[in-house]
Amino acid sequence: MISARIDGNAVATIAHPSLKGLRLLICQPVDESGNDSGEPVIAFDEMGAGLHSKVFYTTDGSAAREHAGDAHSPLRNMIAGIIDEEESK
Repeated sequence: MISARIDGNAVATIAHPSLKGLRLLICQPVDESGNDSGEPVIAFDEMGAGLHSKVFYTTDGSAAREHAGDAHSPLRNMIAGIIDEEESK
């Protein structure tokens, strides 16, 4: 699992049929200090993450394709959870 920050959403006018109706988000991987650590990736989201949310995503393509319901889907990345943040006192 990789920690990331949601930087936006992605829209495709022409896409594989398995992507129809899926919410695609731009995930910027971050390190434990919250600094960018790599290139952004597109991941599909069933968790309801919002802009600037901290999430973790998986690169397990078979799990992503299973959630999409299509073994031939090009999906590889899937948001697996939203990270809660502690409030500072």
